[in-house]
Amino acid sequence: MEALLCRKLGDPTTEERSNSPMVLSKIHPIPELDYPTAVRVRIKATSLNYANYLQVQGKYQEKPPVPFIPGSDYSGFVDAVGPNVSQFKVGDPVCSFASLGSFAQFIVADQSQLFKVPEGCDMVAAGALPVAYGTSHVALVHRAILSSGQVCGAIVIAVARGTEKAHFLKSLGVDHVVDLSYENVTKSVKDFLHARKLKGVDVLYDPVGGKLTKETLRLLNWGANILVIGFASGEFPVIPANIALVKNWTVHGLYWGSYRIHRPGVLEDSIRELLSWLARGLITIHVSHTYSLSEVSLAFSAIKDRKAIGKVMIILDDKRNVRSNL
Repeated sequence: MEALLCRKLGDPTTEERSNSPMVLSKIHPIPELDYPTAVRVRIKATSLNYANYLQVQGKYQEKPPVPFIPGSDYSGFVDAVGPNVSQFKVGDPVCSFASLGSFAQFIVADQSQLFKVPEGCDMVAAGALPVAYGTSHVALVHRAILSSGQVCGAIVIAVARGTEKAHFLKSLGVDHVVDLSYENVTKSVKDFLHARKLKGVDVLYDPVGGKLTKETLRLLNWGANILVIGFASGEFPVIPANIALVKNWTVHGLYWGSYRIHRPGVLEDSIRELLSWLARGLITIHVSHTYSLSEVSLAFSAIKDRKAIGKVMIILDDKRNVRSNL
C-alpha cells in the first residue's frame, strides 16, 4: 500500500526529496488483523492538524521513534474484520482517530474505537470531524459547561488575522470578529461588550497562547472559564494564579486525546453527538485545502504559512487504491 513515512525529524514543508523528513512508500505492508476484534479500514480522507506538523518536527508532547506513519483523524470504509467483530461489516462507512498511522491507504483499529458514519454524511467531512470538532465540543460542553446566556455561547467573539479569515468568520454568523492585522484585541472586544451592555467574557477558548493570552485575560468576567487548548504561537501563556484566585477563574487544561484513556465514554458520546449534528445539518465542516499523499509538503505548508481557513485534508483517490486481501 501507499504510506507516508516520517524517516527523520525535520521540516515537512521541504520540497527537496533528499532533505525531506517525509517519504512516500508505495510498497509498505498492509496492516494485518492480528487480534479478534480488529477492523481494517480503507482510508478515504485524513486530516492534517497542527499537532501533526509539530510531531514530524519532534516538537509535540508525544514523540514516537522514527520511522513512523503520521496521522490522526480519518474516515473510510471497512475493508476486513476479525472473527469476533460484531459491530461492523465490510463496506461500512466509519471514522475515527489514532495516535499515528492514518497517512496511509489502510489502518487497523479495534471495533470499539470506530464510529459508524450516518447515512448521507460526506466522508471527507467525517474525516475532518473527530480531532478539531471533538476538541471544541469536549472543551466547551464538558469542561466549561457552556450555556446559551454566556458570552461565547449565544454571543461569539472570534479573533483571527487577515481579511479573508475575518470575512469567513462573519459569514458563519460570529457576533464580533477581531482582525489582528490592524485591530487591538482588547480595545475591539471592550467596545463590542460596551455596545452590547455586557461586563466581560465568560469562556476563553485559547489554542494560541503567548502574548495574546495575556491580553485576553483582561477581558474575562468574574468566575470565567479558561480553556487551554494549545500553543500555536509557539509560546506558553502565563496565567497569574493570584488574579485567578481573586477573580475566581477556573483554568482547564485540555489534552483531548487523553480522554480515550481516562474518560473514553465522554469522548465517544461527544463524537457520536457531533456525527448526529453533521447528519442533521446542524453543523457544517469547511475544508479549505485538499491534497493527495504525494503532495504532503504542500499540505504542511498550508498549515505552516497559515493559509488554511478551515480544514486541510489528504484525500486518497479510490481509483489508485490497492485492494487488500480479505
